[in-house]
Amino acid sequence: MAEEIPVVGMGAYGGAVRAVESASGETMLLWGMGQPTAHRNNALVRQAAHSFDLDACGRRLSLLQSPSSMSTPGVTGAVVWDSGVVLAKFLEHAVDSRHLVLRGTRAVDLGSGCGLVGCVAALLGAHVVLTDLPDRLKLLRKNVNLNVDDPHVAGSARVTDLVWGDDLHPNLLQQQPLPDFLLGSDVIYNEEAVDDLLLTLDQLSGQHTTILLAGELRNDAVLECFLEAAMDNFLVGCIEQDQWHPDFRSNRVALFILVKKPPNTTTD
Repeated sequence: MAEEIPVVGMGAYGGAVRAVESASGETMLLWGMGQPTAHRNNALVRQAAHSFDLDACGRRLSLLQSPSSMSTPGVTGAVVWDSGVVLAKFLEHAVDSRHLVLRGTRAVDLGSGCGLVGCVAALLGAHVVLTDLPDRLKLLRKNVNLNVDDPHVAGSARVTDLVWGDDLHPNLLQQQPLPDFLLGSDVIYNEEAVDDLLLTLDQLSGQHTTILLAGELRNDAVLECFLEAAMDNFLVGCIEQDQWHPDFRSNRVALFILVKKPPNTTTD
């Protein structure tokens, strides 16, 4: 097999990106080369603690967590995950490296959980709408208020509910033009959610929108299902670890970038 040469730039990101040509090939590469299950899970976080602290954007962020909520089936957003740390620090590193400009842009953070990614994007100058299920918003709002409610913050952050696959919330429909960025960490977690997630990505993105998703590598079948479906309407790339923040890398996480295919090139 010929060696794949990364392309420079995809969407609004100016760094190196490896094009994803095949869903099955990508999952084989990530599991075969990265051996995610051989590496420690949750190495970058402390999920048993009631708060998680992280230095980012010249300040100390403190995110409240609710470890006891993790015993409730289906609840995963009450603590910070490695993929959230990777994506948040990637954004900071990409801005510092001048591969990405967030100041003055509009972003929607999907499945925000504790809010780390959205808060960092706001600190980097984006105007961010952080979203999650209606019953997850109390903790999210607390964390946004703790970390972004500051007149010295370059961007802004607000919170609203969003159920993937449903009609968009009026607060999101007010975002015209559509957001410059869609962000998500640990949003690819089961096959049942793939169609609804992709519908929401399609509804919220335009030709100018750049989608950045960090995924925990738990199940190769789920990731392959997502990539296979996503490639119908989106160009998909993988941002390799050498582009991430050097102190926040994990073989249990993959970072993908998506942009909509030009009109008339989608797969029937």
